Amino acid sequence: MMNNAVVIDGLHVRRGRHDVFDGLALTIPRGEVTGLLGPSGCGKTTLMRAIVGVQRIRSGAVTVLGEKAGSAALRHRVAYGTQGAAVYSDLTVRQNLRYFAAVLGVSHADADRVMEQVGLTPYAGQRVSALSGGQANRVSLGVALLGAPELVVLDEPTVGLDPVLRSELWDLFRRIAEAGTTMLVSSHVMDEALRCDRLLLMREGRIVSDTTPAELLADTGKTDPEQAFLVLIARDEASETGAHPQTRREQREAAAS
Repeated sequence: MMNNAVVIDGLHVRRGRHDVFDGLALTIPRGEVTGLLGPSGCGKTTLMRAIVGVQRIRSGAVTVLGEKAGSAALRHRVAYGTQGAAVYSDLTVRQNLRYFAAVLGVSHADADRVMEQVGLTPYAGQRVSALSGGQANRVSLGVALLGAPELVVLDEPTVGLDPVLRSELWDLFRRIAEAGTTMLVSSHVMDEALRCDRLLLMREGRIVSDTTPAELLADTGKTDPEQAFLVLIARDEASETGAHPQTRREQREAAAS
């Protein structure tokens, strides 16, 4: 378990009369960029909310960095970035970061550190309302990095951005992970799959594949991740029992046992 940032076992989440998850199980390794990909409505946001401890669950266990999800011990170890820029548009970049630093009880020096880390020092005195969409998203990312969290969970941080800005943000996620932070990033844009270390591909509340970009393409015989995902969906639909196929990780573990 020490090699995993997140361990989920038997997660059951229900909304109204609908089961979002019914016995979901997965692990997320430490120190990597894990992509959570799938179509809108497949359960990505609900899963992220469960990991950061703000989602009501019916049963199951969600363990994060060795602690129960949402516990006080994780307050400064886990950061969560919701969809859209969650900062004050009428404040400058520096004012936003220093305000949230004060809320978290960290220093102004740490605010300046993350401002440099996300490449916003030249825009420190500009109001967020005057920034581009990609720059505003970087301010939100900077807020998430305050206090040097061990796990950063980002819900579709590149939505609505053009390909160049999306590429810049993914390069930034990579640098953050290489510095030792575990990154969990959701997206419904399948070409972003190739930028991850590991992939969790979701469909209708289930993990249909826990794999790597190279394994995904090799397993499906495709060069395009979107086409590869369509192959996985076809396999899932063709399953006679209705149970999702074994993931490659499960296959490896079964072979080793």
